[in-house]
Amino acid sequence: MKETLWDRIRARFFYSNLATGISVVSAFLIAVAAVYLIDWGVLRAVFRADPEACYASHGACWGFVTEKWRLVLFGRYPYDDQWRPALATLLIIAMLILSACPRFWTRRGARGILAGWAAALAAFFALMYGGFAGMKYVATDSWGGFPLTVILTLLGIGVSTPIGIVLALGRRSKLPVVRFLSTGYIELVRGVPLITVLFVASFVFPLLLPSGVRIDPFWRVAGGIILFQAAYMAETVRGGLQTIKAGQYLAADSLGLSAFQKYVHVILPQALVAVIPSFVNNLLSMFMDTSLVTVVSMFDLTGSLQLALGDAAWRDFFREGYIFVAAIYFICSFMMSRYSQWLENRLQDGTRRRPAALRAQ
Repeated sequence: MKETLWDRIRARFFYSNLATGISVVSAFLIAVAAVYLIDWGVLRAVFRADPEACYASHGACWGFVTEKWRLVLFGRYPYDDQWRPALATLLIIAMLILSACPRFWTRRGARGILAGWAAALAAFFALMYGGFAGMKYVATDSWGGFPLTVILTLLGIGVSTPIGIVLALGRRSKLPVVRFLSTGYIELVRGVPLITVLFVASFVFPLLLPSGVRIDPFWRVAGGIILFQAAYMAETVRGGLQTIKAGQYLAADSLGLSAFQKYVHVILPQALVAVIPSFVNNLLSMFMDTSLVTVVSMFDLTGSLQLALGDAAWRDFFREGYIFVAAIYFICSFMMSRYSQWLENRLQDGTRRRPAALRAQ
């Protein structure tokens, strides 16, 4: 007998008296909240950029978003050139989508993806900096908003992952010096908050440089984020390595694989699959922690919102601004979380099917 929709709902929400009571009460509270939000956010809301109408209304003032959305999304980037960060960010998002498609997970497809990432990153920084083809130069001091959040997250995760893998392997090394240095770095960095790392990268590190040598503040902050995140990635990868049974190491040794081949082709693929949830947790944390760069005078998505709220005419409508920014964070985080669940199920299904396929051979 085919299971109906009502059967699935009853099995999930009404399988006992306690579950039924909790489901009914929760549904009532959600309905009450939904009625209030629809009344405040839609029926009585003001959508045009008119501060006087917003003050006269008792609903939401989405006119603030209508008026300031470009400032929130692109920060202090020159208004007439904001198509450049928009296009640059779309290129990065397009590459993320392509990289997530299984059809490109072949050796040939991987080469294309790597070439695409190299081209996309080159195009991103070329568009953001400018200074050629009639585009005026824009220093990193003027970068901000969503593009800054995206590129800091991408650099923080993309570059810290291989560093974290090396640190995790170093911490498990049989060489005392390598193990001591790896462990010392991981524990030292994990014992310091990210905001301290950003302060050191922005204000202390320049004092240690030779006279006349200057590193752009953006790259100092990006470097600090990468080195900070690498310590957490190392512990995530080390947790995955601990799930691998000793038989896998013995099997690789029996095949005559070198240490490099053993870890690249046997150990690390299994370990990384095991820590996909933790990896995505680090990614989401990194995505939201980029808001801390505001304390070192860099304006990401939340920092750009503070710039927009500096306008006295719109200062009282901060709730709508934070809801707008929160919606962007939520949509991005929800998509990453759902994709990670799909990827985890796909990879686990693949590992379960592989032994049967080998037996069939």
